[in-house]
Amino acid sequence: MPIYEYRCLSCRKVSEFLLLNASSPFSPVCPRCGGAEMERVLSRVRVRLSEETRMERLADPHRWGGLADVDENDPASMARMMRQMGPHLQEAMGEGYPGELDQIIEETMESGEMGVPDEAAGDED
Repeated sequence: MPIYEYRCLSCRKVSEFLLLNASSPFSPVCPRCGGAEMERVLSRVRVRLSEETRMERLADPHRWGGLADVDENDPASMARMMRQMGPHLQEAMGEGYPGELDQIIEETMESGEMGVPDEAAGDED
């Protein structure tokens, strides 16, 4: 089903609209302010994948780009991998993805809970 995005010229909010028949006349109205002056926004194509397909893609190291050589014993290397995988994990997990993952990684590395040596974690003696 085609979902089109429109930006309200009054409040600048971008909203999505499901159009069952793209050839039918359509006049979007902003759900935020009720404005009728809206412009179509070009957005990238999104393909809805099954959960099984998303998990298979995450499990394939060839799709990780430069992440295939991650040293799982090096916390800094693992943190870099998690930052780079974040968008893919978010896509796979949907609503269950913790949006503050980068902050969690930083705090964990700073606290030394990932096994980072004290001097690398920023502890001052």
